[in-house]
Amino acid sequence: MRIYMSPPDVGELEEQYVVAALRSGWVAPLGPEVDAFEAELAERVAVKHGVALSSGTAGLHLGLLALGVGPGDVVVTSTMTFAATANAIVYTGAEPYFVDVDLATGNMSPELLEQALVRLGAAGESVAAVVPVDLLGKAVDYTAIEEIAARHGVPVLADAAESLGATHRGRAAGSFGRASVLSFNGNKIMTTSGGGMLLTDDSDLASRVRYLATQARQPAIHFEHTDIGYNYRLSNLLAALGRAQLSRLDAMMARRRDLRELYKARFAEVPGVTVFGADGDAEDNVWLSSVLVDESVTGWSPSELSATLIAADIESRPLWKPMHLQPVFAGARGEITGTSEQLFRTGLTLPSGSSLGEPERERVFAVIDDFLATRMR
Repeated sequence: MRIYMSPPDVGELEEQYVVAALRSGWVAPLGPEVDAFEAELAERVAVKHGVALSSGTAGLHLGLLALGVGPGDVVVTSTMTFAATANAIVYTGAEPYFVDVDLATGNMSPELLEQALVRLGAAGESVAAVVPVDLLGKAVDYTAIEEIAARHGVPVLADAAESLGATHRGRAAGSFGRASVLSFNGNKIMTTSGGGMLLTDDSDLASRVRYLATQARQPAIHFEHTDIGYNYRLSNLLAALGRAQLSRLDAMMARRRDLRELYKARFAEVPGVTVFGADGDAEDNVWLSSVLVDESVTGWSPSELSATLIAADIESRPLWKPMHLQPVFAGARGEITGTSEQLFRTGLTLPSGSSLGEPERERVFAVIDDFLATRMR
């Protein structure tokens, strides 16, 4: 049986919640489970408002629109991210401007953000937002990022799609910026199958996002529309699944952390291999565990290890391919140093799911051990 990198971790509790929601009669989108899910997650992150949506991408799109982003604007974001971050910027008609990352974390470099905002400001360009990305469950340096953005008069929309449960200086990921966006895709730390949520303390912004996400319907008995809206709300059934998952979040993070520690121990004596982000990972949610391979030291590449895992029906994957290298964004502007390219070239993400049982873990480590034994003689 195939071992996936980060499969959904669901069981009897999730079944109970979904069946109860189904039997309640609230099958159509929205309903009491959505209301409860929004309230419980907002409380967990310590913000005032949550808006449950069909995906994290929808949250980024609507968050940008609510901040007034549109054609002719520039939005500064990390190049080390999934395509959804950049795509959402393009949906608004704005231009993504990519910023490279810190080698230790893979997160947006504050120094390069400063450089970008100075350069764009000097050129008289309209910078409408900064969208930092919490990579693999590690929150960005929001202390520095928010200070820099505020000094330049630019709002922050945090892409916290990967970081629910993480913290920065004791404060929860999802609570930073004018708003933050979470993802509950099937491979995330917790899932609603598909879904996301925008979190904010700004009541006007939350109301605007909720309005746009519900086809921008006016409060009339007939269908009345004065704005272009979107069908972006989360269903009641999926919200029930999310509530069950949220109640198990800490336990699921603990399982992933245990696995991270096993990887650290496994590779501690392997010259040229480090567990990515292992230093200072106490505040991470450890969504995914990756290794960085210095081929000049190891004599083998991350692609060789990946091929061995694939042959054993075990999923692995390189770190995100930087957005500035993607064909769809060829020619895009940015502050690029090559750090993200180095991480893409040397990084490999290993099975990290909280649902991996002992037999699956042992199988993964047996394949890795056999691979290392043949390469370290």
